[in-house]
Amino acid sequence: MRVGLYPGTFDPITLGHIDIIRRAATLVDKLVIGIAINRDKGPLFELEERVAQIEEECRKLNQETGTEIVVHPFENLLIDCAHDVGAQMIIRGLRAVADFEYEYQMVGMNRKLDDSVETVFLMAEAEHQAIASRLVKEIARLGGDVSKFVTPAVNAELLKRFSQ
Repeated sequence: MRVGLYPGTFDPITLGHIDIIRRAATLVDKLVIGIAINRDKGPLFELEERVAQIEEECRKLNQETGTEIVVHPFENLLIDCAHDVGAQMIIRGLRAVADFEYEYQMVGMNRKLDDSVETVFLMAEAEHQAIASRLVKEIARLGGDVSKFVTPAVNAELLKRFSQ
């Protein structure tokens, strides 16, 4: 069974993330969405909220693709998370050259830790290349419309969060 791990903070999950998940699901039998618990980033949404958002969106993708998609929060090294979930590959989405430079360094370090786990890069579709969770949160916080960047359910949560 081919198992892939797609890690991120997903704060919040965007249409770009969903695009990568949909495409990654065609490469593996089981796709684990690893939600990084990064206390230093100070996420807008609590872990439980992010898990619920992703599970809701992945329920639809699971039916579409037929691939088992599960959510797995983690707070250890990415390579250790890959071992924990039995992943043979780590899937990373790329939006721009700047993403590649950072990811290239990560691949090098992960390969030194365990060269049996491959990293696969998926380029974001053109319509999603500008979407970043950080920017979505900033636009929403300032009262802008983020409905082009997130699902209706996530948009509603952002509106609720920032209308308080």
